[in-house]
Amino acid sequence: MAELELPPVPRRRWRIAALLGIGVLINYFDRVNLSVSHAALITAFGVSNITFGYLSGAYNWTYAMCQLPIGVLLDKFGVKRVGRVGIFLWSVASFAAAGTPNLGGLFAARFLLGVGEAPTFPANAKAVGLWFPPQERSLATSLFDAGAKFGSAIGVPIIGVALLVAGWRWSFALTGVLSLAYFLYFWRVYKDPQDDPELSATELAFIHRAPLSSVSAAPPAAPSTLGQLLLRRKVLGLAIGMGAYNYVFYLLLTWLPSYLSFALHIDLLHSFLYTSVPWLFATITAVGIGGWLVDFLVKRGFSATRVRKVVLVGGTAFGLGILGAAHAHSATQALLWISISIGGLAAASPVGWSVPALIAGRNDVGKVGGIMNFSNQISGVAAPIVTGYLVTAFHSYAWAFGVAAVYLVVGIAAYIVLLGKIEMEGSRQAPLAP
Repeated sequence: MAELELPPVPRRRWRIAALLGIGVLINYFDRVNLSVSHAALITAFGVSNITFGYLSGAYNWTYAMCQLPIGVLLDKFGVKRVGRVGIFLWSVASFAAAGTPNLGGLFAARFLLGVGEAPTFPANAKAVGLWFPPQERSLATSLFDAGAKFGSAIGVPIIGVALLVAGWRWSFALTGVLSLAYFLYFWRVYKDPQDDPELSATELAFIHRAPLSSVSAAPPAAPSTLGQLLLRRKVLGLAIGMGAYNYVFYLLLTWLPSYLSFALHIDLLHSFLYTSVPWLFATITAVGIGGWLVDFLVKRGFSATRVRKVVLVGGTAFGLGILGAAHAHSATQALLWISISIGGLAAASPVGWSVPALIAGRNDVGKVGGIMNFSNQISGVAAPIVTGYLVTAFHSYAWAFGVAAVYLVVGIAAYIVLLGKIEMEGSRQAPLAP
């Protein structure tokens, strides 16, 4: 008797992955706009390096404060509702920055941008958990995570050229137009799987990794409180490790053009162009290693925990390449070491963002993502400010890069000691020992 052939699985879920990736891409146009405008803001408002550090971190202040409540809101109201509100707010923030009459108005616009963009990554992590089975989540996560790197790679030169041609206000207005267009696109396209009339039963069954006959509306486990989640070793290990990653990420996101321009005496236009090199390399490692390779090895039968752990820890270890950039004497040396650093971290990042859906129940994924991203954004606040003080005090980036390397070592230890196996242990996971 011939075997029955299973029907091919449709690929509507990948449309959602592309939607999330486009959102993060535009998200990072908004974020890098300030670093590109550093020199112009000195002329417009007379900002110092220390003031610029605070201004660069302003976005992260409100972003960080929103992370824990955003996780609760995501688990209560869902990705669609929270996502729509967030995208609209970040669009308004970009237009507000373009029209601000003074430095205080620019701070206010960056605060609003942090509120608007706060749901992005926790919402994307929750959406991937809803739309993809575990064996595809690394690649799906890498597509939106790579948007952060690719957005930085192409955003810096595109916005830089717009700034040089039309001025810094028009560069902010450009990101506002792109953000508003994405708001309309997201409103039209995104739905959760159970609400999407175009999602087939075959693909829904595949997402749930179950036969067609067994897809049911079985109630998920009862949600945990934020306090309970904060006492779990896995959650803390993930938060500390990803916080270390984000410190280096934001150091480079906010200071790389200035580092290349002032420390290595590269003119402004070439610093914009050179900045794209490490971010393009990071885009490749995020999708190729953190996404495709991880899912490929898991599907081939390798231990999912071991594969993800090796990429998570190994990629973070490559981040220590930032120490090489501390003593670079040429643009080539600097770009090589920075590419090694951000390339390794970019490979680890999609794995990190896939972890909340792997270690938490459905009703807790948003909160775990919020906890993790709260740690991320505390680092995002600290990195530009600490860098501003250290560069001003020592007239060198060596100390700034050294602090980042120490934090990475702490993050690697957290992954190894606290996170442990990347798997769900249920709502009754043992808390930290007193």
